[in-house]
Amino acid sequence: MFVDLPEAELREYRSSQTDPADFDAFWDATLAESRAAAPAEARLEKVDAGLRTVDVWDVTFPGFQGQPIRAWLRVPRGATGPLPTVVQYQGYGGGRGRPTENLLYSAGGFAHFVMDTRGQGSGWSIGATPDSGETGPQSPGVMTRGIHSRETYYYRRLFTDAVRAIDVVRTLDVVDSSRIAIAGGSQGGGITLAVAGLVDGLVAALPQVPFLCDFPRAITIHDSDPYRELVRYLAQHRTPTASVLETLSYFDGVNFARRATVPAWFTVALMDEICKPSTVFGAYNAYAGPKSIEVFPFNGHEGGGAHTEGENLRILHEVFGD
Repeated sequence: MFVDLPEAELREYRSSQTDPADFDAFWDATLAESRAAAPAEARLEKVDAGLRTVDVWDVTFPGFQGQPIRAWLRVPRGATGPLPTVVQYQGYGGGRGRPTENLLYSAGGFAHFVMDTRGQGSGWSIGATPDSGETGPQSPGVMTRGIHSRETYYYRRLFTDAVRAIDVVRTLDVVDSSRIAIAGGSQGGGITLAVAGLVDGLVAALPQVPFLCDFPRAITIHDSDPYRELVRYLAQHRTPTASVLETLSYFDGVNFARRATVPAWFTVALMDEICKPSTVFGAYNAYAGPKSIEVFPFNGHEGGGAHTEGENLRILHEVFGD
């Protein structure tokens, strides 16, 4: 069934999320601190994955405060570059997976950099990167990890990792630094919006059914995880609601969308119980750059599935000009 507003109302909907006055200063300082902690250098080790058309490297690069983050780099076999490149971020609970997974973009002729997700990777795909940040009382999952402060909140570390991934990718010989796109679904879509709002010089953003958007509405209309983690936390910690919402405002896809200018292709599903469509439209309608959104009326959180994968290849070939 439809789980939210009618499509006509979704297209007119505007989020109530506000921009903290020091939003930009907070993120400028956060990124500057991590860039000062370690240069944008990657350690690459080639992996024999048994593939015949794709070369794979196991990558370690410096993320938040220089902490080591893992990734996979996949490149069409024998390619020397510079190649158009897709940097991909993973959905909630997932890590970078195995070297033989996720071959679409390298098969499409692109360099493909898949960032691991710190502290995740035991839900639907495996990960290899721990999260060493401050925690404190939390609901199971990572949504409330360190949420008592913007400085300690989990997504400060993860979003910084994602920006540093772009810094590192731009140094690789096989990468055409003028042709980098970012992509991800669900949590990966939310990370994509954060990077779009924090990094200049990208050519495309592909946020698919993005999570981490429009927190003021999301926590009042979802009865499913991961947003429900926030509700359970606030049900027990009754007094800090205002401070929790303030923390979340620094990590909301709506506020990043207001700062993003890279052309973006969104997807949304009108039967999505995990990321309800009004939260997606909250970010989409706030997006400052060129944008389009594909609506799937009869789909849930899978969104467009394989259809979207094919569309993404078409879009990327077009924007990369190859």
